[in-house]
Amino acid sequence: MAAQQLPDDFRCPISLEIMTDPVILSSGHTFDRSSIQQWLDSGHRTCPITKLPLPQHPSLIPNHALRSLISNFAFSSLPTKPQLTQQVYPHAFVSTLTCPSSDSLSRLVRLSKRDPASRRRLSESGTVSVVLRCIDSDDPIMQEKALSLVLNLSLDDDNKVGLVAEGAIGKIVAALRGNYASCRALAATIITSLAVVEVNKATIGSYPFAIESLISLLRDGNDRERKEAATAMFAICSFSDNRKRAASNGAVPILLRIAGSGLDRAVEVLGLLAKCREGREAMERFNGAVRILACVLRTGESKGVQYALLTLSTLCSYSERMCTEVRKEGVLKDCVRLVEDENEKIRRNASSLIQVLERDC
Repeated sequence: MAAQQLPDDFRCPISLEIMTDPVILSSGHTFDRSSIQQWLDSGHRTCPITKLPLPQHPSLIPNHALRSLISNFAFSSLPTKPQLTQQVYPHAFVSTLTCPSSDSLSRLVRLSKRDPASRRRLSESGTVSVVLRCIDSDDPIMQEKALSLVLNLSLDDDNKVGLVAEGAIGKIVAALRGNYASCRALAATIITSLAVVEVNKATIGSYPFAIESLISLLRDGNDRERKEAATAMFAICSFSDNRKRAASNGAVPILLRIAGSGLDRAVEVLGLLAKCREGREAMERFNGAVRILACVLRTGESKGVQYALLTLSTLCSYSERMCTEVRKEGVLKDCVRLVEDENEKIRRNASSLIQVLERDC
């Protein structure tokens, strides 16, 4: 059944799209996780529907009942004509996936993009191991299709651990180190998706050359590759051991240079790396680190400003020398301005940095 024929209750009130990962807000209303998370990340602390205030750190509770209902409704509504049998039962395609001339992967990518039921069928049909082998293809089109399908499958939380168990990380790291820019960017995006599950962050970070490959993309990639690599780094560096690995492998100087060129996501990663001693020491050694972060305060987008404040506050809390540099750069004046910002996180981080500067300097 087409998306527009499903009940309106299956649609996210924000995006108006059929929900793939419904979660319940404390207000009692349900939203698609990606949409409500974007709302919260923008600094909003009210329910989009009721406009009532939310806690400072709102909980997002998975709505398993609705998710199951949407999945079952969509699957039961699929047509049963003989010519569509392969769409309903994708394992019929498995034997042809390794043929470079086959369009099976393309059809499966389209089928799995928005249909949770099809993704479930694919993961249960033994398709994953075959698709992962396709990532080894020398044909860039075949490799890109295989990676796109893995990305679609990873949209479901139940598949994230299963993909890793099937050996996906090794294939993805190989694609990160491969010759095709679009495939490298897709591989980084898959890492971001898999890292939603906490246990996968440790697995990814400890895999040989995983973090080093992302750092190489940050240094040498095109704009898309750098953005996806920075997003993947942010996802896995919420795990403390990965922060140390990233800093020890030279991520900080590269991130600072990228932040200076306007990629705010790099500043977000720096905010995480500043939590570990190796990251802070690397930032102290980099000539001009404070100047770059101060520039983000003045010209960056809200998320970049938020994390630049957080990074500076952490650095100043541990280093008197950095505290002195921050004052010389005129950041205190920026903070006074930013405590009036409309974004609550920016206001809070600016206030925290002011307190650190006034206390320690």
